[in-house]
Amino acid sequence: MTDCLGCMLANKKQEIFVIFENDHITCFLDHEPFNNGHVLILPKRHYEDVDDLDVEVAYSIMDASRLISKAIKRLYAPDGITICQNGGVFSELNHYHMHVVPRYEGQQFAEFYQDEPLVRNLESMQTVTAKLRDSVRNVIAEG
Repeated sequence: MTDCLGCMLANKKQEIFVIFENDHITCFLDHEPFNNGHVLILPKRHYEDVDDLDVEVAYSIMDASRLISKAIKRLYAPDGITICQNGGVFSELNHYHMHVVPRYEGQQFAEFYQDEPLVRNLESMQTVTAKLRDSVRNVIAEG
């Protein structure tokens, strides 16, 4: 879909900070991250909801969430990772996307749904991108 923001982002028609991609998906930093390392996973083809995904794309998204989670844990040592997906009227992109968010003790889950991002003093997107890409490469290299 040429007018879908999610399609444009996933296919790099808009500026994004790519962490990892393959034939089916693109993983990149959220433009308003809750914490350093907050990554979005979007399929390159247009899908609106999880039940629209074909099996190959669904597996690719899940594999990427595992890979990104491992890389975030190595790099930022969070107390946990929240993986979530908002569908239907709750999807601000109208394009399927999954969030992979590092979280720390004391951060309540509901705080992630406030109007403003939680953290304002984040590392630069370029710095986080470079660090996460290296961490992803190390995870892949180690199998």
